[in-house]
Amino acid sequence: MANYFGTDGIRGEVGVEPITADFFLKLGWAVGSVLSEQGKASVVIGKDTRVSGYLFESALEAGFLSAGVDVGLLGPMPTPAIAYLTQTYNASAGVVVSASHNQFQDNGVKFFSAKGLKLSDTDQAKIEQKLSEPMVSVSSEKIGKAYRHEQPLGRYIEFCKSTFDRSVNLNNLNLVIDCANGATYHIAENVFSELGANVNIINNTPDGFNINKNCGATDTKHLQQVVLETGADLGIAFDGDGDRLMMVDHMGNMIDGDQLVFIVAKAWKSQNRLTNNSVVGTKMTNLGMRHGLRDLDIQFIEADVGDRYVMEEMKSHGAILGGEGSGHMICLDKTTSGDGIVAALQVLEVLVKSQVKLVELANDMVKYPQVLINVKTKDKVNLDNHQALIAATKEVEAVLGDEGRVLIRASGTEPLIRVMVEAKNASTTQQCAEKLADMLR
Repeated sequence: MANYFGTDGIRGEVGVEPITADFFLKLGWAVGSVLSEQGKASVVIGKDTRVSGYLFESALEAGFLSAGVDVGLLGPMPTPAIAYLTQTYNASAGVVVSASHNQFQDNGVKFFSAKGLKLSDTDQAKIEQKLSEPMVSVSSEKIGKAYRHEQPLGRYIEFCKSTFDRSVNLNNLNLVIDCANGATYHIAENVFSELGANVNIINNTPDGFNINKNCGATDTKHLQQVVLETGADLGIAFDGDGDRLMMVDHMGNMIDGDQLVFIVAKAWKSQNRLTNNSVVGTKMTNLGMRHGLRDLDIQFIEADVGDRYVMEEMKSHGAILGGEGSGHMICLDKTTSGDGIVAALQVLEVLVKSQVKLVELANDMVKYPQVLINVKTKDKVNLDNHQALIAATKEVEAVLGDEGRVLIRASGTEPLIRVMVEAKNASTTQQCAEKLADMLR
């Protein structure tokens, strides 16, 4: 049986299996068939702004209808909005057509349960099994119906605003917001301006091809430049599907996901809001954050890479705060998924209440230099049996000692091996990472 699901749904290059219209048609049928085992089902489908979204939205819709599932179309919406709206509309599942932070040549799909959570491995296995079976449509009288929801934008905007403490406001705060020409383009400005901020919105004119291109959470150079040129208080960057957040302080420094989670964790700890006194991160979480949390007497819980695994550990340990350096931040007392807009509001709430600039809040955590090198691979690499790499890794770890670490892993979404090295000394970090990457090449 083929294994289509990666760490965040199914993703790849458009037109290359499995990112084709015929596969998405069968995928919609397969998911719909699994959902229908529990009785009459309905789904909501949203997408980001890449041009191929029209194609795959339609293919999925047809697949669901052929399985007897009703479909509510949401149009362009952030991934976390679909998690929220799945519950709001009492749907059996939520469907997101998106390749997240990738550029327009790629696309994919991810799913949420009726509770707004990413699907479990068990659920994914059921879908994989169904995909191996012949596609058979329900009889004509049982075919599903499709309709377009009228006010999903307004519902989600009001939800985002409801997560912010209205005893404070964003009046006189000058923000630059980078929408990555993605799914927050018609939402973010409303949320922040309606809470009082002065908003300068950039990269909010998607054309189907410019999503994540030299902008957004994966490339903050443009945002940093605009923040400095305009003298803004800070900048906020989302990725193409709105589940990642990066920030830029007034001096033009990029503040990543680990730093943002630390800022919120420290504030919530002081306010006795940090349930179970714990924060969930991943194997990639910066050593500086780990040490910073330890110094605050906050337990750090390590999950596998991917916000789905962060969520699983949060639920398992009763934690309400978790995230990744890449910008996913999950505030489980607010929402059920990583949400860039909601996360930004939590950071701004800390900033306003403390009356301290973002640069000072970020400096409370000493960030270790981290080098991440992606090595492209044609074939699958067996990392456990790569003897030369294992030997080189041991040599590097001996050099780093307790003041650094190495993590080498295969990407769950792309044909890459990710080599990550952290250490106190930047040049040592770079040299060690290059040595290990060269071994893989």
